[in-house]
Amino acid sequence: MSVRDDAITAHGGGELIDLKAPASECAALREHAAKLTAITLNARDLADLEMLTTGAFSPLTGFMGEADYTRVRDEMRLASGVPWSIPITLGVDESIARSLKPGGEVALAAEHGQRLAILKLSEVYKVDRVKEASAVFGVSEDQHPGAKNVTSMPPWCLAGRVITIEDIPGRTFLEYPREPRQTRAAFRELGWKKIVAFQTRNPTHRAHEYIQKAALEVCDGLLLHPLVGETKGDDVPAAIRMETYKVLLEHYYPKNRAMLAIMPAHMRYGGPREAILHALVRRNYGCTHFIVGRDHAGVGSYYGTYDAQKIFERFAPGEMGITPLTFENTFWCRKCMSMASYKTCPHSDDDRLLLSGTKVREMLRAGQAPPPEFTRPELAAILVRAMKESN
Repeated sequence: MSVRDDAITAHGGGELIDLKAPASECAALREHAAKLTAITLNARDLADLEMLTTGAFSPLTGFMGEADYTRVRDEMRLASGVPWSIPITLGVDESIARSLKPGGEVALAAEHGQRLAILKLSEVYKVDRVKEASAVFGVSEDQHPGAKNVTSMPPWCLAGRVITIEDIPGRTFLEYPREPRQTRAAFRELGWKKIVAFQTRNPTHRAHEYIQKAALEVCDGLLLHPLVGETKGDDVPAAIRMETYKVLLEHYYPKNRAMLAIMPAHMRYGGPREAILHALVRRNYGCTHFIVGRDHAGVGSYYGTYDAQKIFERFAPGEMGITPLTFENTFWCRKCMSMASYKTCPHSDDDRLLLSGTKVREMLRAGQAPPPEFTRPELAAILVRAMKESN
């Protein structure tokens, strides 16, 4: 089925990319891959490979070549002019890079040696990872986890179209949709036309719930779309987060108006630039709207509170193909006796329940549940239990 049967086309031209080899060809391709030089992928490379394979990174058909890489780094566009905000590259050691020639093929392998895909090599090129980190994250220092990940990558890159011959190993939460074709099929079955996505790498608290339900007032359905790839070591593990999402949707959201799916990407902590990438990816998953809250995809104090919202202004209306929904910081106001934001609440911070992530983690480590105005009691109980078990 063509994605043009859906209400929203894939990013960059309409067709959802599919890099999976036809089942009838896999056996022969596996034999062929066994004879090729193998490039071993790390966890982040594997996540990128899955996002490429399933069309979540449409219109990319493989790891970026130099022209795409340079323009994305410097202008947030592919060489074609299509918006794209973060380079997707495959870094290799210099010795490997110098041993390969464009026009050939290499196998992409998991750490245990299984060959997962074949890369038709179109380019071998070298980049400046410090310059890349500075452009994407605003800094190149190791204290920034995203910048550290990039500067630790080899500067030599392999580019070319990918064809995948095996499932990506280590996939989890297989009971939930994880590919764009799956979420699009679910939206059609539910009859949703306007779908709002919410990106998360954290347990959902009352402020998240408030803006999700505000978005549901103008959309047919909500895609709660947690990222389950690699995150920072102090982030709540995906399994615990998934448990909280299931409880929340079961008890506090209307049936057939919200669904839970997963995104297997790794977290880049790219702040504003990653907000753009997250929006484009959600368009590929079939969404028409995307929630951008405060400090989206941020880390520490590297980005301004609303920088991730302002960056969307750099693109012409309609150019992204998905509508950002922006929200102010939200909180419980003791005088309003409800959730509110700076747009709707006239009171002072003394009347507002404002808890930092650090403060919440301290409470959980002490076995103390955050107040119900901040976190639903059922969710707080899960987090307290998980924190005790990890200590």
